[in-house]
Amino acid sequence: MKYCQGPKCHEYKTKDRIRGPKGDKRYETRKRSSFYYLDGNACSMQCQNDWFNKFGKMALDHFGRIHEPKRTNCDQAWYKSYNYNGQYSFINDLLGERILITEQQYNDENFVSP
Repeated sequence: MKYCQGPKCHEYKTKDRIRGPKGDKRYETRKRSSFYYLDGNACSMQCQNDWFNKFGKMALDHFGRIHEPKRTNCDQAWYKSYNYNGQYSFINDLLGERILITEQQYNDENFVSP
């Protein structure tokens, strides 16, 4: 079982957070086998937001902020697409090009550019 990592999880007044014997009731952090937020570490979007508001700046400072824009050049901007007409294609919006491919090529993860 894992505990929710939201720093304020124990402050939210819900019935599933109530613990303790009669006369000594308290709210506690949620404990579950799996969570759906914060990559499996928070019980709700509110707890995820609480975590990010408290620790997000520290995480960016620790793991590194970007100080100039990242770029994708024309030759790296190809992506696979599928439309409702059953057409598979490589698309490059920067060049304004579309190249039709087969379904097998579309499903091949090693086939990444035309």
